Amino acid sequence: MPDQFDLLAIGGGTAGLVSAAGASYLGARAALIERDRLGGDCLWTGCVPSKALIASAHAAQARRDSGLLGLHGKSRPVEFSAVMSSMRAAREVVSHHDDPARFRAMGIDVAFGDAEFVAADTVRVGDRTLRAKRIVIATGSRPGIPPIPGLAEAGFLTHLTVFDLEDAPSSVALIGAGPIGIEFAQIFHRLGVPVVVFEVAPQILIKEDPAAASVVRAQLEAEGVTIHTGVSILRVEPGAGDKTVVWRLKDGPEQRSVVGQIFVAAGRLPNVDGLGLERIGVATNKAGVVVDARLRTTIPGIWAAGDVSGGMQFTHMADYQAKLVVRNALTPFRAKADYRVVPWVTYCDPEIARVGQTEHDARAAGVDARVWQYEFADLDRAITDRRRDGFVKLVATPSGTILGATIVGAGAGNLIAPVILAMQRRLKLAALASFIYPYPSMSEGILRAANLARREQLDSLGGRLLKRIVRWGL
Repeated sequence: MPDQFDLLAIGGGTAGLVSAAGASYLGARAALIERDRLGGDCLWTGCVPSKALIASAHAAQARRDSGLLGLHGKSRPVEFSAVMSSMRAAREVVSHHDDPARFRAMGIDVAFGDAEFVAADTVRVGDRTLRAKRIVIATGSRPGIPPIPGLAEAGFLTHLTVFDLEDAPSSVALIGAGPIGIEFAQIFHRLGVPVVVFEVAPQILIKEDPAAASVVRAQLEAEGVTIHTGVSILRVEPGAGDKTVVWRLKDGPEQRSVVGQIFVAAGRLPNVDGLGLERIGVATNKAGVVVDARLRTTIPGIWAAGDVSGGMQFTHMADYQAKLVVRNALTPFRAKADYRVVPWVTYCDPEIARVGQTEHDARAAGVDARVWQYEFADLDRAITDRRRDGFVKLVATPSGTILGATIVGAGAGNLIAPVILAMQRRLKLAALASFIYPYPSMSEGILRAANLARREQLDSLGGRLLKRIVRWGL
């Protein structure tokens, strides 16, 4: 007889863990299936270990840049193996949050193995059969590998394998200049590994504001990272201890770059294979499992959340979607997903943080968008920190409705929080100018950008009238 549950989550990453935990908290009988380790990409091969390496890389760069602060000391070579050990130690500390024993203590049945649907309400894993009234597909995604001749024969790294390195490669070619590629380009270079980046698009970080991407590119190139955009990679030639990337720019001659290792960061694919979705009629496409605004699949009683649902691939998005699935699957208070205010950060240095629409997005959608930009070069705290690169850019309608923001600069991921709050609460741009920001702080950049909009309003007809009233009263 199958084991019976109220909700079954397939996949032990963020979306699956939150779905199962939320269901259990509400008193439902919950089960969770994971084929490897609880925690998913974020814990083992994504957010946590990469940010641990970024911290080490930042410290290494800070030693090199100490002269900017009037400190002159000898910079010691980076011990790559020690950095990797430190990263794994940090990951182990975080991993207790996703310990199977913790979820079993919540009353969740945790099973390990490959899951396969045998019916719309029944899943087989190993020698067990689990039946549930509600099933959540939360199987995540994996790296997409471009069909470059010779790449497979030469061998390559992805974010799934890079954290297993013990020794530093002699040099690295990064294929792909999205967030993962750019973060690792800077990590490797700051840890003493020469890096060359290849990107097919005309700019790095193609989804970001071009001006923000340019700030990041300038910083990486100043540090010594070689970046080629608008590139076609023709093939990879294996060698004795090295690999040769053969590439060219548009209509240009073939060029060759000899490297010790290749890191592929060229997009991601949904994990839908082997689940038996076609057997039960769950529709999929290239992006993943097809879902509606309530995250329901094409089969009643089955939902999808996280990367596999084909949306924005962030841990915080998986968390949000999983909570929405629990709400829609188990309570009468159903709701549709609202993606109007979704922040994301690329954790390079300087960071890029974004929420809502960019200037280009808004105008491409036919919106009458206004833009106010304040450069950190003139901000007191940026000057004292010797980190004057970057800016705050606010995008809003003429009436002051905030459409989005992009911040590029030191700690941008933390700085963007006031804009997120303002957008979520549907506050106008004037509200950002009315907040009291601590001085001296980088967050004042938001105040200065919002003040630019306020001054523009004061220069309008109403503002000129206010100035006249003030003068009359003097």
